[in-house]
Amino acid sequence: MRMATTLSVLVLGAGGIGHAVITSLDTGIGRVDPFKDMKNRPSAGHGLNLLLVGTDGRDKITEEERQKYRLGGHPCRCTDTIMLVHLSADGERASVVSVPRDSYAELPEHTDAATGKRHEPHPVKLNAAYAEGGPHLTVSTVERMTGVKISHYLEVDFTSFMKTVDALGGVEICTPRALKDAYTGLDLAPGTHSMNGGQALQYVRSRHIDGAADLGRMERQQRFLAALIDRATNSGVLLNPVRFKEVSSTMLASVRADAGFGTEQLLALNEAMRGFSPSSSEFTSVPLAGDSVSVKGVGSTVKWDPVKSKELFRALREDRPLTTRHGPAASHPAGEPGTGREPGPGRESAKQGDPVKQGEPAEPAGSASPVDVKPQDIRVQVYNGTRMDGLGKRLDDALHATGFHTTRAPLNSDGPDQRHTVVMYDPRWDRSAKSLAAALPGSELRAVKQQGATLKVVAGADFTAVTPVRPREAPKGRFGAKTGDQVVCP
Repeated sequence: MRMATTLSVLVLGAGGIGHAVITSLDTGIGRVDPFKDMKNRPSAGHGLNLLLVGTDGRDKITEEERQKYRLGGHPCRCTDTIMLVHLSADGERASVVSVPRDSYAELPEHTDAATGKRHEPHPVKLNAAYAEGGPHLTVSTVERMTGVKISHYLEVDFTSFMKTVDALGGVEICTPRALKDAYTGLDLAPGTHSMNGGQALQYVRSRHIDGAADLGRMERQQRFLAALIDRATNSGVLLNPVRFKEVSSTMLASVRADAGFGTEQLLALNEAMRGFSPSSSEFTSVPLAGDSVSVKGVGSTVKWDPVKSKELFRALREDRPLTTRHGPAASHPAGEPGTGREPGPGRESAKQGDPVKQGEPAEPAGSASPVDVKPQDIRVQVYNGTRMDGLGKRLDDALHATGFHTTRAPLNSDGPDQRHTVVMYDPRWDRSAKSLAAALPGSELRAVKQQGATLKVVAGADFTAVTPVRPREAPKGRFGAKTGDQVVCP
């Protein structure tokens, strides 16, 4: 659960801040060697695979924090949370797979990292691999169970989690129902809540809210991680060198990673993930086979579905998406206007300057047309392309009332009078442009390279009214996966 913070370093490395800033960051990372003397490892597939673990380390927690957020007790020296993160080879997708800590696992013969005692092969819960053999045994066990070769290992604890959330200014979490856990002190009413680091830690730790226990907690951890990514990419941290260094330094001071994860990797991720956003990410958990299974000497464990889990990890090895939105039939997933994020190259669906007539919505849905991008994520600058006084303001007001993120400062167009309303957009934001055009039936779509994230609407004489639109409900993927923008606050 705490390793959610670790993934944020991948997001924070996507801001194009520069080599000088990043070079000074990796000196604070604690180093481990999880790959030492490892043999018979899986073949490397396409993309990058990171094993992110969160331990229950609390050595640096203050007494005030311990009491306020109920962080007492003794650490188990085990991994409370394990996530496998796959970054696609094209840098446009991050697939996050939660691995239940109580997963049934069989450890090979090994030496206990703490006591030096030699162990014969035996069954355990997966999180015990860390307690018995540290990062090395954890990595080797996960590789053997998944068939996925781990590229890098990253580990965080309670302290780094709270400090990073606070450095970002908190996160916003939504819940449709009340959440209460007497063990962690979590007590949330239905609605939207702004959380600091300690409160967020309560949220991701809670497992006594309902009968879902750890599985429900994993869903909340994924929701939190999506919210953290959304906060990092929308707060301006990525574009502000001072803020970027402050947040990154805070987090990296408590992170442990393999020796190969350093400046070069941060710069490579920076370049590859410039368009990273919640909609670029997808979340799921390892498919399980029925109810929990009690194992003598181990306790209650969960076993993976032998067929579905193999399909899931095969998809990661082959660099295939887990959701339909990121699949072949999906529209381009990442990079929404108003966020300052650019999606990757190769997303142009219309040639520069070519007008495209906007047709009817692809599917009927009541009084509002379904669109791929929610209006709140689309930033729009309105222009009056006619001599009619007040037309620009009327269009701006109508789009704003429908939910679009307009500038609220319409301008006059310098060109000749426009007969038709035109939507001008950077080809990299074609999904957003189509969503906006759906609210303006009869408008023309016109691609303009290098225009940037803000879409421009030139009101023509044919403008009459704005048609209400709503986000399209995307189906879950084959593995129950959802994209990050489906789980953050609307």
